[in-house]
Formats: sequence, structure tokens, C-alpha cells
Amino acid sequence: MFETGALVPAERAAAITAAMQEASTPCHVVHENPGVPAHARFDVWEFGDANIFRADISGIQLIRTAKQIRTNPSPMLALAVHRKGSARYEQDGLQREVAVGDLHLMDLNAPYDFRWDGDGGSTCLHVPLDQLDLPVERIRRAAPHLHRSPYYRLVAGHITEMTRCADDLSADPTARLSGSASIDLIRGLLLSTSEPDKHDGAVIPSEIMLAEIRSYVRRNLADPELDAARIARALNISVRHLYKICAAADYSLAQWIIGQRLDRIRDDLASPGLRHLSIAMIALRWGFRDASHFTRRFRVTYGVTPREWRRTTAEDGINGAFGDLQN
Repeated sequence: MFETGALVPAERAAAITAAMQEASTPCHVVHENPGVPAHARFDVWEFGDANIFRADISGIQLIRTAKQIRTNPSPMLALAVHRKGSARYEQDGLQREVAVGDLHLMDLNAPYDFRWDGDGGSTCLHVPLDQLDLPVERIRRAAPHLHRSPYYRLVAGHITEMTRCADDLSADPTARLSGSASIDLIRGLLLSTSEPDKHDGAVIPSEIMLAEIRSYVRRNLADPELDAARIARALNISVRHLYKICAAADYSLAQWIIGQRLDRIRDDLASPGLRHLSIAMIALRWGFRDASHFTRRFRVTYGVTPREWRRTTAEDGINGAFGDLQN
């Protein structure tokens, strides 16, 4: 994605800062020795809704403030494996040293200060918060105690191995499945992490069940028969218990299923590779049997009809390609 070798030394610090904002989240970037030319290499690989970001940088400090979080909240959670040098990480009043091979969680929606001296390197797996299906409080309670989870070394090894094979894995048609598997693995890590000597750090069964419900729904969105009875049967619970879990989390199952389907359809309608499919076919692929009901829900949700959305995204693609040709 980015490498400073071709840049003149005077331009490197600003270029590293800009590349860092694009690859992760807005933060203040402070270079260890402003008078010495900085150097960096960033690589990013996409795995469906997840991605891996590998950074090798000269001494640096990354500071994310409350103001930056309010202005640009992150939809992602970062799990990082430190690869080179030693680092220091401060968040929520806790300070800790990060050694090579350590796995640590970076809450991108809470202020932090992360730094290393001299050449350093780290690899981050970014996963969507909304697909972890866990309360923010659960994630933040787990963050300082990841090493207590039986998943700790498994997740660290998973991120390391995915990065080692990232070129091949991300180019494979099954790359999205690798991302989904990573999200499930991170969920297991967070749910199995507890605080020492604190009862409120124990796993709450309803949290696990809600995560399983949402995970099952995502895997079966294309099934037009997907409903509460089918979900309850698959998870071996009663429909009543299913609704009780959802109600306790202030979570409307039916509306969430529809919202997830609409999101998938919106993405498919914008995909150049699916232009040969009619709108009705795409809607049917994601479980909408009634075309008029689908069109109405799409317009209420996004403010445009499916046809208008497809035409707009197609025109944007053509204009973008034309602009590239002109340049």
C-alpha cells in the first residue's frame, strides 16, 4: 500500500502521517526524531469485512484523542500482534509494555497513546464491531486480560499465519470466508477472557447466545424461510427464550434481519460484477420474495429506489474510470 523508499527524506513524515490515517483511524502521529528521515512500509489485505494492516515504521507515537473519536468514530476493532522492537501502550488509565509476539487489543473508540522507539513493526487484524455482536463494555473489560483466554495464542498465531500467506489468501475467492472465520475467532477470544477475581468478568450466557443468534442469521440471510422458529430450532432453544434474549438486549430480530438483507442487496446493486442480474433476482437471492415489499423497504431505509441506487452507483463508476483515463 505504501513505502517511503521512493520519497525524498523531507516528504516522508507527512506522507507517513497521511498513509496512517487512511489505513487505520485519524490520530496524531509524532515521529521519534524529527530531524532524522523517517521510513515506513504499510501493507493492507482485504478479507471481506475484515482486513489485515501490517506496519513497519521508524520510531513513532500514535495519539488518538476524544475529539478525534467524536468526529471520526471507528466501526472497527483492532487486534494487534507486535512483531519488532518493544512498544508501550496506554488506554483507560492502564499502561503496559508490549513485547514481540504479544497480542493486544486496540479500542479505536477510546483515547490511546501507542509508541515505540527505534524501528518497530506490528500487524493488526481489523474486525467490524457490529459483527462481533458484543456489548462495548464486554470488549473493554476483556482488553487488559486477553492473556487469560485459552484463545490467546491461537488468535496470535492466526493473525501471524494469515499475514504470512496474505497475498494468496486475500486473492482467493474464499477470502471473505477467512474474514468471517477471523471474526468468530475474535468473538471467542473476547467471550472467554475474564477479569481476575471479579465475578462481573465471567461469561454471561445471554451474551453468548445473542452472539450465536446474530451469527446464525448472518450465515443464513439468503434463506427465505429464515424466521424465529428456524433460528430457535437451530440453536436448540425455544422461540420464547429466543425473543426474551433479544428483548433483554433491546434487539428487534425481524427488523435486524431485514436491515442486514437490505445492506447486502445495496452492496450487490453497486457491484459491477453483478450488473447482469436483475434487481428482482438480487432481492430474491437475499430472501425477499415480494418485490413491492422489498422496493418499499429499500426506499424507506436509503431514501432512493433500488433502480435509482443502481443507476447512481453505475454512473459514479463510469465517471471515476473516465477521470482516471483523463489523468
